[in-house]
Amino acid sequence: MIATREKAQLMSASEVDRTLVRLAHEILEKNADLDRLAFVGIRRRGVPLAQRLARKIEALEKRSIPVGILDINLYRDDLTTVDIKPVVNATEIPFSVHGKDIILMDDVLYTGRTIRAALDALFDHGRPARVQLLVLIDRGHRELPIEAKFVGRTVQTTDNEIIEVKFQEIDQMEKVLLVEKVAADTA
Repeated sequence: MIATREKAQLMSASEVDRTLVRLAHEILEKNADLDRLAFVGIRRRGVPLAQRLARKIEALEKRSIPVGILDINLYRDDLTTVDIKPVVNATEIPFSVHGKDIILMDDVLYTGRTIRAALDALFDHGRPARVQLLVLIDRGHRELPIEAKFVGRTVQTTDNEIIEVKFQEIDQMEKVLLVEKVAADTA
């Protein structure tokens, strides 16, 4: 485990919620045909993001948006560095992705490798009409030509910094932190 220390809180619970309200409105503005729209959250923190945004749109439009869960562990290009035996959780996409306008969701966009793996995993389930990316935080440092259509906040970081998104559903707290890697002897 990497030793880190907190540098700053980037978003409080209320700021996260306000950002999700804005993102819900942006999704509605840029997606006219809600019958074709579906959300897919990348397991772990992309899932509560997708579920919350679906609830916000349902409150606004009085119609539900299907939500799927995508596990990308076996699609990662760094599989051997993740763990000797990766934990594979179920992908749960209870609808056909064929012909759908999918909004793929994750908490943080960094190098783009997670999204590349997610696209591979998603296309194994069919061929969507279009795939758009939504992230809560875009921190830059891309290694692949991947860009989010919907961004909660852009945060410039160094390679020594990490964005930690904490969601109530997973972490029993709600905030976004900027943390910094520290040497083991100074931790």
